[in-house]
Amino acid sequence: MKLIDKLAWIEIQSRKVLSTRSQGKDVYYIPGGKRETGETDHQALIREIQEELTITLRADSLKYLGTFQAQAHGHATGIEVKMTCYTGLFEGTITASSEIEEVVWLTYADRFKSSQTDVLIFDWLKEQDLID
Repeated sequence: MKLIDKLAWIEIQSRKVLSTRSQGKDVYYIPGGKRETGETDHQALIREIQEELTITLRADSLKYLGTFQAQAHGHATGIEVKMTCYTGLFEGTITASSEIEEVVWLTYADRFKSSQTDVLIFDWLKEQDLID
């Protein structure tokens, strides 16, 4: 099994989850991305969210939420994504960057519009009574 190691920022407002769709993609992904060499989780997440949503996560507010793993969308069987999730406060206005085509707020009923790993995250958030 091959593992794609990613980080994600979970932002919930009005009991909906912030999600994005990149240019040319057919599913939504919770915002985040991969670490660059030498980056900590916090450094990578702050950089990725700045690149995708033009906001700044507050490093002092980031809290580990959970880690979820499932088959990677659009990859061969056996390639999985491990998503380490954090919540945290931000400064600025959420705005799609050039690589992001769409920013949406999804409910639990929308979860199957997302990647398999994100579906697991939606399931967990619903179990915690954090989303509708």
